[in-house]
Amino acid sequence: MVIRVGIIGLGVGERHIAGFEADERCRVVALIDQDPAKLAEVSNRNPGRRTGSSADEILNDPEIDVVSIASYDRDHHSQVMRAIEAGKHVFVEKPLCLFENELQDIRSALRRRPDIKLSSNLILRRTPRFIRLRERIQHGEMGEVYYLEGDYNYGRLHKITEGWRGKQPYYSVVHGGAIHLLDLLMWLTGQRPAEVFAFGSRLATSGTSFSFNDCVAALLRFPSGMLAKVTANFACVMPHTHLLSVYGTAASFQHGPGGAALYQSRSPDIAPARIDDAYPGAEKGDLIPSFVRSILDGSEPEISAADVLDCMAVSLAIEAALQTNAPVRVDYH
Repeated sequence: MVIRVGIIGLGVGERHIAGFEADERCRVVALIDQDPAKLAEVSNRNPGRRTGSSADEILNDPEIDVVSIASYDRDHHSQVMRAIEAGKHVFVEKPLCLFENELQDIRSALRRRPDIKLSSNLILRRTPRFIRLRERIQHGEMGEVYYLEGDYNYGRLHKITEGWRGKQPYYSVVHGGAIHLLDLLMWLTGQRPAEVFAFGSRLATSGTSFSFNDCVAALLRFPSGMLAKVTANFACVMPHTHLLSVYGTAASFQHGPGGAALYQSRSPDIAPARIDDAYPGAEKGDLIPSFVRSILDGSEPEISAADVLDCMAVSLAIEAALQTNAPVRVDYH
């Protein structure tokens, strides 16, 4: 059996092609983009595939088995819903959706169609440095983890003041950026936050066309008592990177632009161990082969539908906390 894939959106979506076709049982047969120049450019690099400008050409095609969604954020909910209702499996770029009612729609649709597989490109799980950190946590090398910090430093201010993000009726730097760190912290610890609180600012983009928060800082409280801080900093004057600190009762891990280190002593005379595991060490399509296997072999993808839904619930709770200026409990149902 060969499953047939259609990709909607050819920015990062072009990088999905290799991920799908890494499995010989899978073939990308259709490419869709609203920009004729982008469509022609990507088609020239990836010949032999049907092309078009409307998502309908994939969503309405009964011969397409899988829809890969890399369109504008505002279109994700409707395209995910239509794909599920048409019986198509879904791989979607973050965010899954933008609003709480949209998340509930998708939850309900998946309950009606338990045969449908859904996953998302939360790619930090494929970073070797973070994979090894998770192993350390699971093996008890960190002791009990009690506090984490994750910072999504975008470093591409022009993309929100001049690119498509600033032209959307709504854009969230939490949904569009910090969500990677939210998923990473939940995956590392195996815990889900119960409650969140957040502050946001738009000082860096004051006077520009971007009218949403360009920086958000959120606090997360977990049922175990563990705490975390996550930020989305889209205006930072530095290259795009992720910062991560994990504090346990036996060791502390710190990762940043200068590398990573594992501290196993409080003594200033004992140097931390240098961590040389690769970062980022992953390509945008690296999560897709496990998704393909989940469809064809009945296995679980590396990022399950439950993972995607739960991470989106936390991101939405942070946005709700920004609006209410009060702590918000995360709704996982």
